[in-house]
Amino acid sequence: MKKVVIYASTTGNTEAMAKAIVKGAKESGAAVYESTAENADVSELSDADVVYLGSPAMGDEVLEDSMEDFYSSNESALNGKKVAIFGSYDWGDGQWLRDWAARLSNAGATVINGEGLKCCLTPDDAGLSECEALGSKI
Repeated sequence: MKKVVIYASTTGNTEAMAKAIVKGAKESGAAVYESTAENADVSELSDADVVYLGSPAMGDEVLEDSMEDFYSSNESALNGKKVAIFGSYDWGDGQWLRDWAARLSNAGATVINGEGLKCCLTPDDAGLSECEALGSKI
């Protein structure tokens, strides 16, 4: 099984979540590809069994710019894929993840974690445990 984890992080909070997801994915026995959105190799999506996409909430609860660019440019590559989304936020209620889940569903992806996994600011131990569990999912 191959799992792909691609994320954007501005303060390190979403990166910490991504690292915990990678840990869980590796512990599940999967081969794992990990990258930031700005450096991601889109060809890694082609044979992925599960794709994990992460972005902090920016501005008025929107994706971080490099993730928005990556996602917009590669949305069609996610058609038919199982995708989980995650990210950190400071305020708001998770609208950026709900919007992203809807975009993914409209693009033909199956969002396997509903409205996404979110952590307020720096993920605590419970949040990191949730991330590891998400990584081991499927």
